Amino acid sequence: MTGRSGRHRETRPASLLARLSLARNSLAGQVFSLQALIVLLLITAASLALFFQARYDGEKDARNRSLAAAEAFAHAPGLPAALASPDPTAELQPLADAARKASGLDFVSVLTTDGVRYTDARPDLIGKRATGDLARAVAGQPFTEVFRGAPSDAVRAVVPVRDDRGRVVGLVSTGIEIENVGHVVEGQVPLLIGAAVGALLLGTAGAGLVSRRLRRQTRGLGAAELARMNEHHEAVLHAVREGVLIVGADHRLLLANDEARRLLDLPPDAEQRDVGELGLDPRTAELLLSGRVATDEVHLAGDRLLAVNVRPTAPFAGRPSGSVMTLRDTTELAALSGRAEVARERLQLLYDAGGRIGTTLDVVRTAEELSEVAVPRFADFVTVELLEPVLRGDEPSPVAGMHARMRRAAMTGVRTDQPLQPVGDTIFFAVPNAPMAEALDAGQAVLAADLNAAMGWRAADAAGTRVALEYGFHSLISVPLQARGVVLGMANFWRAADTPEAFDEEDLSFAEELGARAAVSIDNARRFTREHATAVTLQRSLLPRVLPDLSAVETAFRYLPAKAGVGGDWFDVIPLPGARVALVVGDVVGHGVHAAATMGRLRTAVHNFSTLDMPPDELLGHLDELIDRIDQLEGGEPAGGEESGEGVEEPAGITGATCLYAVYDPVSGHCVMASAGHPGPALVHPDGRVEFPELPTGLPLGVGGMPFEAAGLALPEGSRLVLFTDGLLEDRDRDFDAGLELLGRTLARPGRSPEQACADVLAAMLFPAPSDDIALLIAEARRLDPHRIAEWEVPDDPSAVSRVRRAAAGQLEAWGMEELSFTAELVLSELITNAIRYGNEPIRVRLLHDRNLICEVSDASSTSPHLRYAATTDEGGRGLFLVAQYAERWGTRYTERGKVIWAELSPAAGAEPQLPPGLDLDALGDLAW
Repeated sequence: MTGRSGRHRETRPASLLARLSLARNSLAGQVFSLQALIVLLLITAASLALFFQARYDGEKDARNRSLAAAEAFAHAPGLPAALASPDPTAELQPLADAARKASGLDFVSVLTTDGVRYTDARPDLIGKRATGDLARAVAGQPFTEVFRGAPSDAVRAVVPVRDDRGRVVGLVSTGIEIENVGHVVEGQVPLLIGAAVGALLLGTAGAGLVSRRLRRQTRGLGAAELARMNEHHEAVLHAVREGVLIVGADHRLLLANDEARRLLDLPPDAEQRDVGELGLDPRTAELLLSGRVATDEVHLAGDRLLAVNVRPTAPFAGRPSGSVMTLRDTTELAALSGRAEVARERLQLLYDAGGRIGTTLDVVRTAEELSEVAVPRFADFVTVELLEPVLRGDEPSPVAGMHARMRRAAMTGVRTDQPLQPVGDTIFFAVPNAPMAEALDAGQAVLAADLNAAMGWRAADAAGTRVALEYGFHSLISVPLQARGVVLGMANFWRAADTPEAFDEEDLSFAEELGARAAVSIDNARRFTREHATAVTLQRSLLPRVLPDLSAVETAFRYLPAKAGVGGDWFDVIPLPGARVALVVGDVVGHGVHAAATMGRLRTAVHNFSTLDMPPDELLGHLDELIDRIDQLEGGEPAGGEESGEGVEEPAGITGATCLYAVYDPVSGHCVMASAGHPGPALVHPDGRVEFPELPTGLPLGVGGMPFEAAGLALPEGSRLVLFTDGLLEDRDRDFDAGLELLGRTLARPGRSPEQACADVLAAMLFPAPSDDIALLIAEARRLDPHRIAEWEVPDDPSAVSRVRRAAAGQLEAWGMEELSFTAELVLSELITNAIRYGNEPIRVRLLHDRNLICEVSDASSTSPHLRYAATTDEGGRGLFLVAQYAERWGTRYTERGKVIWAELSPAAGAEPQLPPGLDLDALGDLAW
């Protein structure tokens, strides 16, 4: 029926019963009923379990309380005596009542061993025998039980009472009546019922909420209707001949039908994985990740060309939208025309070329990769010729005729018996109208589709070209390899009898594109070769080639550059005055020419500072200031106020460097060292024990702000100091601590020379492809023989000069160095006289018989003498001049308590010096400095 307006009246369920019946038929109603039933069963089972547990706990508590009270009363002092008294009831009844009230029990009874009561909560039971089996308690064993009988059912405990000799003289029985135990459980029943009802209400409400949400999701449909809808969805989704992908906002694949899996070759577990992990073509993956709209874009998938459409999905329930992609296989259409297939192959070949050409920074290998990638998919044979400067890493020269001569760098073919000139031969392009020469002159690829008609090519080498034609060569494309407008070489693509089709114009453009890509990689390799060669040359000129032969130490070293090229690690052994030696190792951050040049500057600076003979911590401080000054100067504005624009390379400062500087004295056996951010050394004792001394590690050089600290350590004779850089210890697969442990195990083998130890360390610790430089220096400490040391204390008296001089002459005669006596006396006279006149006590003289004779005069003054040239009218000022003339080296070093002036005299210096007539050594004391 219709109303007056003609509209149908709304139909509503006739009653609540009809609505409930409709709800029961839906999936949501069925889930609600099942959840409500499960909640009811769980709550009922839990309530029953709690009830029985409460009863069990009540009875167990009654047993424990009864036994504890009985034990306490039975062991009460004086109870055996009370049992032996004439009237035990009179003495024990008050005590039993008090104990019963205090413990909250229903009765506390004291019994004879026959069970007759002395006391009880009910006075009418006193004197009567207790029922039940009391034999265990009489035998001395306490027990608890649930007693049922007169006078009442109870949980009771019976404990024997023993006298001083351990005999059972009575019993104590305590307990709680069963009725009172039950009252405890009954008191908890309302709480259990209330909790069960509350849980039932909460569970039912939760089930109702879940059912309501499910009803909204399923729109009130039943299980059969949902199953039928899912069947229709699956049938439609997987039966269509078009791939469908649904991707969520988090870039995870939500759904893929069978056609999409087939077209994209997706793995079985593709759903819920990130798009980037599905192995898709990069362009296809980028399209899905970008979320942009696409219509019939052509994408590559394996050997298929796919037409791709992408649309965003509508937001649902407040969630961000994803995207849906549809795919159609258009490979069959491409096969009809044939051109799309060729384009796909060319595209795939370019993809492969991008990944396979230029994998290394080697010029020849890059040329080989170009020839390998084009055979056999594009050409049957490929030859690559490069200019000689390119092979060496140099910039090609623009000299006329330079391009007419090249070296064959690579050749690849489908067969190995080709008639072409082999790799390494010089190739000449002398005929102007040959395809190779035309390509070089024009700067672009040249096609010779029929080599039989290429008269210029045939005229270049009549005999060779005839053999090539007989072999089957019939088509050629010559491509000049140019980068930045500079010709680097030539690539020639040949087709022979294996491919009957000749090259065409489309092949020409493809070959030119392939050659352009390869030329960029070759130029990058050439530039790297040049930089690497420059860095190697620079570094070899800056690192020490031979270490000095010293009496203080026996040294051995190893240096290995990183796989990526030379770096800034360095080491050095510097002789110091007084037979001492400085051991240095350092590391500059980075690789290449800049790191090698920085290393050379630092090494030179260390050499210069070491001539000042300053302590290690002061030397590192001066080196730190120098680096900071260099960084400030090189990081400033360009000279002349010029603004740095494009093409002007910014100056590179010293980005970071570490250094360890150690000074060893063979006279005392003492070594002082300081570190600027560098790992400390390893000390190998003569017995093979290895330790890593604690060394204050300062900040790296150039950071500034904190002074450096020096640490001293005694080196036993025969011990070894091992200095190294961190590249020896750590790499991608090994951390610093693991490398330090391995180094300690490798060094802990005595009986080897330093050279053998260096070889063993590298054999054990060298990485297959080290990512950082490795510098290793091993120095075995020696001690100067005490018989080669002579010392004298000089009093502050000019007359003592002659005595010390004569003593020194006698010592030189004992050492067999008489030829140096006169020179040594001359030098000592001057130095001692100067110390007495201008220095402070104590004054000491020391002679060291090393490879040279070392004369040292020390005093407590810090005033340093200086060399000057006296005029002919001056009475003095010639002392240091004489020392400088007759000593091989001389100088001053400062100590904590003064200074030391030293001079080295060489036995091979020549004849004794000739003094002016009438001048003796004693007269030299009158010469002023």
